[in-house]
Amino acid sequence: MGFSPKTKRRLQRILPFGVIWCIIGLFVLFIQEAATSHKNLNPNVVITLTPKVFAFAMISVTLIGFIVGAVEIMWLGKLFNTKSFYKKIFYKLSFYTFFLVLAIIFVYPIAASIELGLPPLSEMVIYKLSNFLISLDFISTLVSIAVSLFASLFYSEISFHVGDAVLMNFFTGKYHKPIQEKRIFLFCDMKSSTTIAEQLGHIEYFKLLKAYYSDFTNAITNHSGSVYQYVGDEIIISWKYEEGIKNNNWINCFLAMKQDLHNKANWYKNKFGLEPTFKSGFHVGEVTTGEIGTLKKEIIFTGDVLNTTARIQGLCNSHNVDILISKKLIKELKPDHSFKVKSMGVSELKGKEEKMELFTVFRSS
Repeated sequence: MGFSPKTKRRLQRILPFGVIWCIIGLFVLFIQEAATSHKNLNPNVVITLTPKVFAFAMISVTLIGFIVGAVEIMWLGKLFNTKSFYKKIFYKLSFYTFFLVLAIIFVYPIAASIELGLPPLSEMVIYKLSNFLISLDFISTLVSIAVSLFASLFYSEISFHVGDAVLMNFFTGKYHKPIQEKRIFLFCDMKSSTTIAEQLGHIEYFKLLKAYYSDFTNAITNHSGSVYQYVGDEIIISWKYEEGIKNNNWINCFLAMKQDLHNKANWYKNKFGLEPTFKSGFHVGEVTTGEIGTLKKEIIFTGDVLNTTARIQGLCNSHNVDILISKKLIKELKPDHSFKVKSMGVSELKGKEEKMELFTVFRSS
């Protein structure tokens, strides 16, 4: 049984924590061994790096990295979400430092017991632990932990702001050279946004947008979508073709977004005095994907499919529907009795010579 898209995304975000901790752990051990010429100069404090101890140390460090990642992604990151970048790092470092001191106290006796061949709670192991806790080596260990923490938390914050997939693509160089790929696009625009902005004022309107976009998160992640851009009150969501058509992810994402927003209708009415709604356009086609920019790098899509999708979305009002889909994409809709598809006829798209038949979709229930 495969993981859900949301679980996969969480695992993809947690995995780099373990990798970062493992790499830094290897680097620290290498420096220590090189500095001492692989000799234990203080055996009453330092654990001799035998093959068994090394294996245990690397497994422990990597597992601690995964635990930190899980706590960060699933709990602590959300707890400090409203804080500034530097306050987040400070609060998190404080919390994790306390947690990791306890982890050291737990892990050190096990490593010492492996080295000495004695039980973890034996008198010799406890004596060695007490010496370690009042030594400079303990301070050195805390510093290396702080570096691992800062590196992994910094990665987490950067990936949160630019997107996990985008950051990974930068690291792997996937789009360093432009490539062609087939993608599905959803252009989603808030209805009557200008009127709403005038009614609420700039600050309240911004708060509305923040909540509005936040409420789309689960629908997008649960259906394998990725946010390409936020443009004012418009959000552009994209799927690789294979991921988009799988389980009708593209249309189910739209319907889930509508439902999630509707479920919070009373909250929006109490908070802002209105219920936001949106209109959407869908299309599929080839794009060129690649890195661009000098002062600020981005991964962008170029191709006629984006302009066409924007034009399709722009016709929602004239057709009095919330969603319009190109004929090319509606052909990819997998059979599902819960959907009803209706042709809206052939339409002219602004700036396009060729006319296009458009469709709308809604739940049959």
